[in-house]
Amino acid sequence: MTGWTLGYGTNGLGDHPLPQALDLIAESGYGAVALTLGFPHLDPWAGPDEVHRLHRRLESAGLRVVVETGTRFLLDPRRKHAPALVDAEADARVAYLRRAVQVAEELGAATVQFFSGVLTPGDDPETARGRLLDRLGGLVGVAGRSGVRLALEPEPGMVVETVADALAVRAALGDPGPLGLTVDIGHCLVVEPGGVDGALSAAAPALAHVQIDDMPDTHHEHRPFGEGDLDLPAALAALDRTGFDGVVSVELPRHSWDAPRLLRASHTAITTARRPRPVPSTS
Repeated sequence: MTGWTLGYGTNGLGDHPLPQALDLIAESGYGAVALTLGFPHLDPWAGPDEVHRLHRRLESAGLRVVVETGTRFLLDPRRKHAPALVDAEADARVAYLRRAVQVAEELGAATVQFFSGVLTPGDDPETARGRLLDRLGGLVGVAGRSGVRLALEPEPGMVVETVADALAVRAALGDPGPLGLTVDIGHCLVVEPGGVDGALSAAAPALAHVQIDDMPDTHHEHRPFGEGDLDLPAALAALDRTGFDGVVSVELPRHSWDAPRLLRASHTAITTARRPRPVPSTS
């Protein structure tokens, strides 16, 4: 088996205070956490003492950490994920991502996950993509100086929707080392022409973070394992073939109400799916 570390996203523990959430993640056998920077857990603008206390807690629990930036209404209470990097005005998003890089550095996190955003109605896709490239150039520089890697996540319905889209953005910027990809395995069922295997194979040279969840193959809906169309053993085998050694985080952002059970059930599902299958006897 390859050396990736299984984690769980705090966006799936929204009804637990952060200390309890981290305890539950560690007690359930996970080795990492995808920490969503924003309410209800960690204020992005928290002072250094609070961030340092969290760093010590993570180290004590033996948890690797990825900083995740998908808080829904953090920057605009009326528009989910707004402003986005593709919007005409995105100063608040850029400042938030710069702060996320700083927090990641202070927590010892290697990666900051982020996404492009959806196209504003009436906006031009090429103009939006140009804004994204312009803003990413500066953010990549900030990340490089901090020793943190940005991980652009393709999202169904966003300007950067597929792995091919994300790789094209990266290529347009000169394939910078500080800019990698997050691949959500569930998303691959919905938007990736080559499915899970094709998406992971294409992303492998730039893969910085992986999210995992079940999903129907008809629409974007994160589900617990066994409740969608994902072939989990095949997906994990495809991931192992890439040689990825970072964090693979379970992402169930709409299931906080069932978090204690799903922490255990998800760990069991993935552990079971990774076990070598018996070779049929030929005798």
